[in-house]
Amino acid sequence: GAAAGGALRGSAMAIFSVYVVNKAGGLIYQLDHYAPRTESEKTFAFPLDLVLRPHDERVLVAFGQRDGIRVGHAVLAVNGLEVNGRFTADGRDVLEYLSQAAHFPVALRFGRPRLSSNEKLMLASMFHSLFAIGSQLSPEPGSSGIETLETDTFKLHCYQTLTGIKFMVLADPRQAGIESLLRKIYEIYSDFALKNPFYSLEMPIRCELFDQHLKLALEVAEKAGPFGPGL
Repeated sequence: GAAAGGALRGSAMAIFSVYVVNKAGGLIYQLDHYAPRTESEKTFAFPLDLVLRPHDERVLVAFGQRDGIRVGHAVLAVNGLEVNGRFTADGRDVLEYLSQAAHFPVALRFGRPRLSSNEKLMLASMFHSLFAIGSQLSPEPGSSGIETLETDTFKLHCYQTLTGIKFMVLADPRQAGIESLLRKIYEIYSDFALKNPFYSLEMPIRCELFDQHLKLALEVAEKAGPFGPGL
C-alpha cells in the first residue's frame, strides 16, 4: 500500500534535489525533490532543558541532545505553527516566546535547518568555482571538471554541457542511472526551456512544462534506474 511504498522509499534510493547553474555560476533553477524526514516533535515543560541560540536568522539548538533532537537542529514549529527564521507564522519572536513560563507546556518541532534561497545561490556559486579549480588542476588539457562528489549520505553528480551550463543532481549514494538522468534533464532543458520563445539564455528557468517533465523524469529514475528508449 501507500504506507509500505513510503517506508520503502525512506530506506531505499532517492533523488534529493536538482540544480541548474549558468556559465557565470548563477543558479537558474533549483528543485527540492525529496527530503528525508529527520524531524522530532516534543512537548516541553518550563524551563526548557535545551539551550537555543539565534544563528543566521534561525533558532538553533546550541546545547542539549535528546529524543532525536541534535545540536545544530533548528526550531521548525511552535505549537504546530511553522517557524520562518526567528519568528512564528503569526509574528512572535521564538526565543522571547520560550523565555516566558506562561507559554508552557509547549510543543516544539526540531529538524535540520532548511537551506534558504540565498544559501542555495551561494552554494551554486561555490561549486562553480570548485569545478573551475578542478579543471585547472588537471594534468591534461580539456578536463571534464568535477563529475561526482561523494559523501556518506549523498552523491553530487554534475554534467556540464558544451555551452557551460551545469546540471547537478544530489542523490542517495546507492541510486543508479544518474548519468542517463542528467542527459535526460539536458534534453528536457533543450526542449522546454531553450525552445520557449519567452526564455532568455542564462536567466532563471520559469517554465511549467520544464517543471512537469523534470519531476516525471525524477520519479521514473528513482523507480527504474537507467532510462529506456522513448522516455
